[in-house]
Amino acid sequence: MSVEFIADLASRALWITILVSGPVLGLGLLVGVAVSIFQAVTQIQEMTLTFIPKILAIFVAFLVFGKWMILMLLNFTSNLWINLPNYVK
Repeated sequence: MSVEFIADLASRALWITILVSGPVLGLGLLVGVAVSIFQAVTQIQEMTLTFIPKILAIFVAFLVFGKWMILMLLNFTSNLWINLPNYVK
């Protein structure tokens, strides 16, 4: 195994990680910003107000994107296992 191969494999692994975590983190970020704007406009400074909408948004993101996320991870992992004999050479 060459250094280029290991770097390429690590790059693909990081890219899959970004793709899989992106929808959940993005939706959590959008809901967090919306709640922060709502708190600034209404001058409600309750710290626990941000948790429930974020948790619900993340749960919805997992419901919507969960199947796609699992398929991406399964595809990447199955490619690693299938090509494992080629990697060891």
